[in-house]
Amino acid sequence: MFSPRGTPLTESTLTYLRAGLGVGALLFFLALELSVPYRKPTVSKTRRWVHNIGLTAFNNVVLTLVFATALAGTTAYVTKHQIGILHLWAIPYWLKVVLAVAFLDFVLYVWHLLNHEMPLLWRFHRVHHADLNMDVSTATRFHLGELAISVVIKMGLIYLIGADLFMVFLFESLLLVSAQFHHSSLKVPWRFERVWWLFSVPPSMHRIHHSVVIKERDSNYGTIFSFWDRIFGTMTIGVDQDRIRIGVGAYPRFDQVGLGRLLIMPFTKPVR
Repeated sequence: MFSPRGTPLTESTLTYLRAGLGVGALLFFLALELSVPYRKPTVSKTRRWVHNIGLTAFNNVVLTLVFATALAGTTAYVTKHQIGILHLWAIPYWLKVVLAVAFLDFVLYVWHLLNHEMPLLWRFHRVHHADLNMDVSTATRFHLGELAISVVIKMGLIYLIGADLFMVFLFESLLLVSAQFHHSSLKVPWRFERVWWLFSVPPSMHRIHHSVVIKERDSNYGTIFSFWDRIFGTMTIGVDQDRIRIGVGAYPRFDQVGLGRLLIMPFTKPVR
């Protein structure tokens, strides 16, 4: 497998690159949050980070052990045997990359919407929304069950469209950095956000999505691109950012959303 520039790509190389990008972006946005925070935290940032990063580390270990080989094997198989929709079209490689990223992001938009609309999926996804403050650490705060289901779906999509290693790496890298940026508690100039909002997702857009107000929370599902929300009528704008309260109304206290509680949350009483 080769990159667009002809450089050999291996799964291990991209794994290290992805990990380095994730840690680097995490520290970069953390530094910005501490320098130009959007608002003061309502609970200890240190305590939240211990629980959020602890959950992330646990998820990464389990997912790597269970799915890493299967995901890499699926990508290698469809590339070797030229399986998938993209292999049916005689179009430039760069256009295939663009189509693959756009398609995967669209499916992610639909998946995100379903996580809010379907009670079973919301049981797992509420772990992400139950964070009492939103910052860059929230970007990777998900329940293992939700991530495991999403990995299985991703393998099916790779097989369907015939995405190669570089396409998957590019999509996941854009996804990671975009999520870290729009979850960050940053004071971003409105002039920048207004332009960014046309194509992608700034913190102000995603902050609305993390509101305790259900009508606001059930909107703004985009991750990399914002135009899916605009096209399908799920975009909410014009919300007073200063009055937004982050979290899920049923979990107003930190002792309700600690690491141990997060792991069992999907199997407890359903709440909206």
